[in-house]
Amino acid sequence: MTVPAQVAMADDAIDKFLSEHQTAILSLAYASQPYSIPVTYRFDPDSRHFYFRLVYSGHGEKQRFQSQLGEARLALYEESAQSYRSVIAVGSPKEIREDDLTTDHVTQFGETSRPLFELWSEPRRNLDIRLYELKPDRITGRRIDLPNVSE
Repeated sequence: MTVPAQVAMADDAIDKFLSEHQTAILSLAYASQPYSIPVTYRFDPDSRHFYFRLVYSGHGEKQRFQSQLGEARLALYEESAQSYRSVIAVGSPKEIREDDLTTDHVTQFGETSRPLFELWSEPRRNLDIRLYELKPDRITGRRIDLPNVSE
């Protein structure tokens, strides 16, 4: 049996992978404390920017990290019986304030799905919903093709 080799994904393969998915883990740090949360994102392959929203309920742990959004990592992966792929984007998310919202932003956010983990038990009027854009400093991807176990 051959040991699988890890290979870097080319930019076009990374862009295709990111465009096929819309959920990832956003990892932040504040005062040396890590914090990771699942987010729904929209990836624009033309600009290679990510768009996502964070919802603050006023009493969650996320509140501590809100004002200190420095460098972050957005990580997603997929595994199957034949392969494993992962992509990590690194950069500093920038909040898109209402005054800075453009037609392109509205289009990007409008094309993002909302999975079940974004449903909230509190009324929407009690939530602070903030929009973000991540222009990554770098995006890397890895792929491992697994051997066929029936051989």
